[in-house]
This record gives sequence, structure tokens and C-alpha cells, in this order.
Amino acid sequence: MSRVAVVTDSTAYLPDGVADKHDVGVVPLHVVLGLRSGTEGIEVFPADVASALTERRVDVSTSRPTPAEFAAVYRACDAPCVVSLHLSGALSGTIEAAHLAAAEVADDGIEVRVVDTATIAMGLGFAVIAAAEAASGGGGVEAVVAAAEKTAAATTTLFYVDTLEHLRRGGRIGAAAALFGTALAVKPLLHVLDGRIAPLEKVRTASKALARLEAIAAGVAGEVAVDIAVHHLAAADKAEALADRLRARVPGLQSMHVSEVGAVVGAHVGPGLLGVVVSRR
Repeated sequence: MSRVAVVTDSTAYLPDGVADKHDVGVVPLHVVLGLRSGTEGIEVFPADVASALTERRVDVSTSRPTPAEFAAVYRACDAPCVVSLHLSGALSGTIEAAHLAAAEVADDGIEVRVVDTATIAMGLGFAVIAAAEAASGGGGVEAVVAAAEKTAAATTTLFYVDTLEHLRRGGRIGAAAALFGTALAVKPLLHVLDGRIAPLEKVRTASKALARLEAIAAGVAGEVAVDIAVHHLAAADKAEALADRLRARVPGLQSMHVSEVGAVVGAHVGPGLLGVVVSRR
């Protein structure tokens, strides 16, 4: 059976070593800090974005990879078939660039199946891991896509932000939804719903919001087998503490990953982000 390669983008925020272990190609998005532009995780890092947003030194924005960047990675896979898994098309034009590149490399005899996972961060990352495991087990394109889609559909992405201002300015949440978190002392909890960022609950204080984030994540996990990722931006201690509490209260936990989100997501959520991704096996 012909080998199927798996490609994703840098917003999957895979744990260290996972992309290399599974031979997953990763195409980085771009981050713009004022007049400086660079690739996520290679030229621009989370600390750069956190500092720029905190100090308000320069405008921060993001942009998708170019079709040429995707095409180069597809060709470098050296495989006749590629499954290319990406963050929600409702949040980024990245998947459009992937489709353009897929059409380009088709002339070289490379079949590329582009999949919108309708999620982001390790919501995407868990789907990538499932796809890579299916591919390494000898699965064909359909089996690899099915593994990714099944995992993405069984994944819940929850997060807390100190303010909705960064999401509003970046156009990732509507003005009406942004009003959800503007009242005095109200802290918003959000989730990814149908590929979009949507309000979930509003809580009066940050400490109560984090307690609710933990409780909701534990409730989603229930007692079945789950993998969990805890994400943060410039809040490492809080992330580790949250992960420890979830380890203690989730009986079916199979694996726990704690990591800082990259510069692209960081640019839209701001410092203080805490997120939990629950993937039910």
C-alpha cells in the first residue's frame, strides 16, 4: 500500500518531538509585529507576542502561509498521498492556501486531501496524532482522514482569557459576543463551537473562572479514556497547577500535555490565556 504522509500547520502546537516521531510535516503561519514579519515558532515566539501585547509597543497580526510554502512541504514528504489537516477555516485562510497548493502539486502526481478540523491548538493536534498513527499503521487515505475526523469530533476545546479585546480586534469574535466580557469584573470562558470561538459562561472573578474551567473540563472528560492538553500564554505556573488538579480528578486520563500556545494564537488571545483540550478516545 502506498505510504500516506500527514501534514499540518503550526497552530496544532504538537508536543515536543511528536512531529519528528510521526514524520508529520508542519507548515508555519506568519506573525507580524509592527514592521517585522516572521514564521511562527521559527522566527517569532510566544514571548515576543506576549511582550508586544503587554507593552502595546507595536500592532500584532497574523497571516496564513503561502500556497508555495504548502506545496514545498507536500513535495518534501516524498509520498504519493498526503492528508493535510488544518485549523478551522472559520478562523483562518490557511486551509484555502492548502487547497491551492494541493491543486498545484496534483500536476506532479501527488494526491492531497485537505481537511478542515473545525478546531485549533491541540484540538487539531490530537487529530493530527490520530491521523499519523493510522498512516504509520498502513492505513490508506480514507482511513487516515477518518481517524482525524473522528478524533476532532470527539475533542472539546475550552479556554479562559483575561480580556476579549484581542479576539475582537482580530475579528475572531463578533462585537456582540465581545460585549459578553465587558461588564466590570466579569471574566469570560469560551469554547470552540462549529469551528468558531463562542462564549460559554461568564464568571465574576478570575479565580472563579479558572475553577469553572477545571470543573467543565472534568465534566467533559467524565470517566471514559481521555487525553488532555493544557495550554497557556505567559501563565506557566497556573497551567501546571491546573494540569495537576485535572490529573487528580479525571479517572480516565491517558496522557497530559502542558504547553504554551504559539505566537499566532497568542496574538489573538493575549497574555493570561489558559485553555483545556479534552480528547475522548
